[in-house]
Amino acid sequence: MSTKLVPKNKFNLPEIMDATLPSIGNILHSFNLPREVIASNEEIESAWRELPRELARIPLELRDGLIARMCVATSVGLFDGAINYIWNAVILNLRARAKSFGLGYISQILNKKFEEDDLNDLMDSELLDLCHKLELLSEEGYFFLNQCRDIRNNFSSAHPSLAQIDDRELINFISRCCKHGISADYALQGIHIADFIDTIKKDKLSKDAIEAWSEKLENTFPAQRALLIPMLHGIYCDPNSKEHARINALSICQETIGLFDSKIESSLIDQHNKYLSKDDNERTKASRLFFQKLDLLKLLTNTERHSIIRNACSALLRVHQGYDNFYNEPPFALNLREITEATSVPDSAKEEFVQVVLTCYVGNPYGVSRSAISDYKEMIENFSPREIELMLNIPSTNTIVSNRIKTHANCKRRYLQALELIDEDSFSPKQKAMLKKLKLRL
Repeated sequence: MSTKLVPKNKFNLPEIMDATLPSIGNILHSFNLPREVIASNEEIESAWRELPRELARIPLELRDGLIARMCVATSVGLFDGAINYIWNAVILNLRARAKSFGLGYISQILNKKFEEDDLNDLMDSELLDLCHKLELLSEEGYFFLNQCRDIRNNFSSAHPSLAQIDDRELINFISRCCKHGISADYALQGIHIADFIDTIKKDKLSKDAIEAWSEKLENTFPAQRALLIPMLHGIYCDPNSKEHARINALSICQETIGLFDSKIESSLIDQHNKYLSKDDNERTKASRLFFQKLDLLKLLTNTERHSIIRNACSALLRVHQGYDNFYNEPPFALNLREITEATSVPDSAKEEFVQVVLTCYVGNPYGVSRSAISDYKEMIENFSPREIELMLNIPSTNTIVSNRIKTHANCKRRYLQALELIDEDSFSPKQKAMLKKLKLRL
C-alpha cells in the first residue's frame, strides 16, 4: 500500500503494522535474539500513529528519500536509524538555506573565502552556529536543534549508542527537527544580512538611516550582533571598499559603541591581529584608525599603541617643520591629543611624545601655531610623572627643542610657560628641586 498525500499539507501513512510486527519477531528469532533488542510492538505502534502529525509540518518538496527512510526505520523499530535519517535531512536543509542566502555574502561576513565545499565541510555544530548568526535559525530553533544534535551523537546509529530511546523521545526528536530544521516556515526576525551589506555598500547613508540600522543592531540578538560588528570593521579596513561604504560602517559602529561587549571586542582584536600577522599593511593601518576613532585603543597591545602614537608624533613633527606649519598643524595636534586621551602613552613612546609636544608648543623664532596651542596645553597639563621628568630634562638633551630653548629668547620663555602648566602638586619632591635649579639656570 503506498503512502497517500492529501491536500492542505496533511499526511497519511499506510496501515502496515499487522504485516510488519510479526516479521520483526521472526527475524530476531532466527538470530536467537530477544525481542528487546529493538523497540517493542507497542512503542512502534505508538510512534507510527504519531508520525503523520509531525510529517505534516514538512513541505511537500522537502519530503525526500531521507524522510521516507526515517519512516521505514520507525516502522520496524529502528529508532536509532530513524534519528539519523531525519537529522541528515535537517543538515541538508540548513545547508540549502545557507546556500540560498548567498555564499558570497557569507564570505564577506566571515571575512574569508567561503565556497560550497567549505559549507559542506562544516561540522554540524558549526553549521548550526552559522545559521543562527545569519538568522536562518531562531533562538528557539538553535536551542532545540543543538539538543537534537547531542541526542543524535549519543543515541543514533551514527555512533555506538549509549542506550535506546523510546517512542516518546523519538517523536519529540522528529517534531523538533521538522519544526525548526526542515520546515520552510522560518522568519527573519533579526537583521537581513544581505540587505544590510547591500545598503552599507550602495550609497552614503543619511543620519536617519544610520540611526535606523543602529537601532536594528541594538534590537537583534547578541550572536548576530557579534557577527555584524566585526563585519563592519572588515568593510572599513578593506582597501577595495568605496569611501562611502567605509564611512557608513564607521558611523554605525560609532552609533552602537555602547553595545560592544567582551565578545565583540575580542573579535575585533583577533581580526586586527590577523591583519598584522599577515603583514597586510593597508588593512592594519585602517584597523588602527578604526580603533582610534572608536576610542578603543586601550584594547590594543603596548606595541600597537606605541606604533600608533609614534606615527601621530612623526606626522605632527613633519608638518611642524614643513611649509606653512602654523596653518597646517592644528588637525595633527588634535589627532595626537585625541589618541593620548583615549589611551595611555606606552613607556617606549613617552620620550618622543614629550619632545614633539614641547617642540610644537615652544615653536620657532617666528612664533607658534595659535590654533593648535590649546591642544598642546591640554597634553602638557595631563603629562604623567614620567613625562614630567622627561620635560624637565629637555634642556639637557641634544634635540631641536633644546637648541631652540638655548638659542631663542621667545622659545625659552614659552618653555618656562609650559612648565607653569603643570599643577604644582603633580611634581615629586625630586622634580620640584629639578624645577628650581632649571629656572635659575635658564
